[in-house]
Amino acid sequence: MTTTLPPPIKESGQREVFCGLTSIVWLHRRMPDAFFLVVGSRTCAHLIQSAAGVMIFAEPRFGTAILGERDLAGLADANDELDRLVAQLLARRPEIRTLFLVGSCPSEVIKLDLAKAAERLGAQHRGRVTVLNYSGSGIETTFTQGEDGALQALVPLMGAPEAGTGASTGGGGGTGRAAEQLLIAGTLADAVEDRLVNLFARLGLDNVATLPPRRSTQLPRVGPGTKLLLAQPYLSGTARALIDRGAELIRAPYPLGITGSRAWMAAAAAAFGIDPALVSAVLDPLVERGQRAMAPHRETLAGKRLFLMPDSQLEIPLARFLSQDCGMELVEVGTPYLDRQLMAAELEQLPPGTQLSEGQHVEKQLERVMAQRPDLVVCGLGLANPLEAQGIATKWSIELVFSPIHGIDQAADLAELFARPLRRRGALTFT
Repeated sequence: MTTTLPPPIKESGQREVFCGLTSIVWLHRRMPDAFFLVVGSRTCAHLIQSAAGVMIFAEPRFGTAILGERDLAGLADANDELDRLVAQLLARRPEIRTLFLVGSCPSEVIKLDLAKAAERLGAQHRGRVTVLNYSGSGIETTFTQGEDGALQALVPLMGAPEAGTGASTGGGGGTGRAAEQLLIAGTLADAVEDRLVNLFARLGLDNVATLPPRRSTQLPRVGPGTKLLLAQPYLSGTARALIDRGAELIRAPYPLGITGSRAWMAAAAAAFGIDPALVSAVLDPLVERGQRAMAPHRETLAGKRLFLMPDSQLEIPLARFLSQDCGMELVEVGTPYLDRQLMAAELEQLPPGTQLSEGQHVEKQLERVMAQRPDLVVCGLGLANPLEAQGIATKWSIELVFSPIHGIDQAADLAELFARPLRRRGALTFT
């Protein structure tokens, strides 16, 4: 960590976060041939249905295998019931190619071994569907870590790179060497991903793969020659699994805001030896256009004091964007977990003296919020209304993972998400 930052406040205690099951909401949209079966309670089912905003009859690509009282009391064999439900599901939904068994708090409490269940069901339905498992339990994860678990489960299925003749940018190399490719890890909105891949193609990078893919059975290959570029900062386990397979991590900030997005693309270009002049020719017009679009939002945000509660692990990149591009003052930047390797490029760009906090003791953090009286607090839904009642504007952190916010073209939309609550509070009249 850069020496211009004080040591982070490290806390543990009561937390106020969504569980990792929430990530299913964007993952199931990403891979239409996959199904996410939560092994949990009715509460789990209500959470996912509410977060996704779907009707019961809409046949979404997720569901819940309900653990009843007999399961929880050990009076019934939960594995038999799970086998029956999976057989019914696959008979009804022949398009499913990958089935994720997703652990929850109830399944963790009764020690239901979903790894063995996935092996058993995979053997039963071999050739028909691939069965994987990961934990979305709120006991163990914040809501974005569910994606990390799902992608980690996919990594062992990714094949090794095929032999090639060098980089896609025209570099030489002997036959038999793995062709170089850029692998972007982290779920992005389809339109945003298309735009970023197109920009890389304009830079001469045509061999670009993504994880997760748009079809769960079309996994990219990974190994030596793969250069890994993270689009999301909460993929610690996935990044390490890919590095263990031979991928090389590109050190870069995350593509949030104008400055971060340009640096993210420039870092990838540099890793492949792309001429910086070409990078400037492609990206600088976008930067100029983005700055014009952001100007009215910067007027609202500049000079305002910001406190970020730990929730999604997006907090540090967002703090860098809101300080660097929008001129906000950082009171405190909380994060559920500080991965120093994946955050190195972001930490270097935070203003000197920025106070970080790692972990959460919600009562102590609320005390600091009330003492500091920031203009805006980024927090979970459970804290927003009480803070609003105290006269402090809030931004729901969960909205940021459902919105297309990555890339230079989306910078103004991202800034508007933070400017909106300040404008709304400014328009209110209190008597």
